[in-house]
Amino acid sequence: MHIDFHQFTPWLSLAGGLVIGLAAALMILALGRIAGISGIVGGLLRLPQGDTAWRIAFVIGLLLSPWLAIAFDAMPAARIDAGWTEVLVAGLLVGLGTRYAGGCTSGHGVCGLSRGSVRSLAATVTFMAAGFLTVLVQRHVLGG
Repeated sequence: MHIDFHQFTPWLSLAGGLVIGLAAALMILALGRIAGISGIVGGLLRLPQGDTAWRIAFVIGLLLSPWLAIAFDAMPAARIDAGWTEVLVAGLLVGLGTRYAGGCTSGHGVCGLSRGSVRSLAATVTFMAAGFLTVLVQRHVLGG
């Protein structure tokens, strides 16, 4: 294993994790809602139920935050070793998985685990194991 220490940013990662945790805590305290991205975006796709404004604000914040980060520092170059077909299929599978699991990594992994949800523990273990297995097969079995 090789660690690229130029791209290794434990302090920035810790700060990012703290901000995500704080945002999730504030959201549940202020709105009584779980900060699960799939549920927030999915709620925008349903008929209006009177809670659209905060959902739109949340999604706008997600979309604008990289631009805010760029204002303070240059972003590292993104490298995706996949074609558009692979990216689209992967996105479809992730979307399908969030529907079956009743939430996504942010809903289960961040919010559910912090609330002690057994269902979220099972979901998080499952999607982490699936990710580990995918990398193992891709890198060591298929040689990609």
